[in-house]
Amino acid sequence: MTIYIAADHGGYKMKEMLKTYLLGKGERVEDMGPEAFNPADDYPDFSLSVAQAVAQDHGSLGILLCRSGQGVCIVANKVKGIRTTMAWNKEVAAEGRRDNHANILCLASDFLSDEEAKQIADAWLNEKPATEERHVRRVKKIEAIENNQ
Repeated sequence: MTIYIAADHGGYKMKEMLKTYLLGKGERVEDMGPEAFNPADDYPDFSLSVAQAVAQDHGSLGILLCRSGQGVCIVANKVKGIRTTMAWNKEVAAEGRRDNHANILCLASDFLSDEEAKQIADAWLNEKPATEERHVRRVKKIEAIENNQ
């Protein structure tokens, strides 16, 4: 499984830290940018790249970062097949993956320490999507809404 990761300038430093952390754990990580800190970059560019990669690479996951986590989340959710979760602790992260089958995790770099970001990413990556009928039913309803627009 590939983990696609990207950030804008606001999340760049934390993205680099998380990428190094995940690679050190043996995860397969593909950095979708930016390659260097650029205070003039825009989060929609990087969010779209990750969302499209995750949508096309079945079984892959993504992690997006910006200052608030909200901008990257909004953009990624515009791509068919993407369900993001924005998490501020490991419990919310695990629930988003489990109950909502989220395939992209969005993090707010201005409000998380490096250690919190690691814990959140670990909790999210270690969780599996729920197979209980109620969760599967709800995800199917989300997909139906997406297909009718």
